[in-house]
Amino acid sequence: MTKFIAYFRVSTERQGKSGLGLAAQHRKITEFVGSGGTLIAQFCDVQSGKDDSRVELQRAIQLAKRENAKIVIARLDRFSRRVSFIANILEQGIGLVCAEMPNATDFQLHIFAALAQEERRLISERTKAALAEAKQRGKILGLNGRNLAAKNREAADEFASQLRAKLDADVLRSSYSEIARHLNEAGVTTVTGRKFYPQTVKNYISRLP
Repeated sequence: MTKFIAYFRVSTERQGKSGLGLAAQHRKITEFVGSGGTLIAQFCDVQSGKDDSRVELQRAIQLAKRENAKIVIARLDRFSRRVSFIANILEQGIGLVCAEMPNATDFQLHIFAALAQEERRLISERTKAALAEAKQRGKILGLNGRNLAAKNREAADEFASQLRAKLDADVLRSSYSEIARHLNEAGVTTVTGRKFYPQTVKNYISRLP
């Protein structure tokens, strides 16, 4: 029976903690391996796909070499965004299987990777051209982002003021850890509905006049 090593990747810490994107990868790989193989290990990186020196990816590659196992991924872009890196892995004799395209040959994986890389290049060029044209017309770039940031700052300032009203002078003179504990025990949550930590308290108190 073929031995498989599962490799997963998400781009952000939030995706890693929430399972956003990760659950779909698990499902695809589990379904594929269950049809005829043994999963001997799993590795996951929370990192951009631009960096091929990812720690868990390198561990997966080394284990695949030692165990003569194939690396299985949900989608090709979860493994790498560079054709040269994928080609190098295949040239080393390491089996690479994409659960999304289980019957793809090594040659086809090269083609799919090349097409994806070219599409990313074209998207990047179109985006840069559009931004340059907008700038030439005098459009202020990033205006929506700045407006949103200003609204968020206003909301944070208002919440900080409301927070002060809930704390007496004695509590405010306590350490950030003590204030956080006091707020959590009182059932008070942050503006996003989460519990308080010392750093959270410090961030809000620093907004007070």
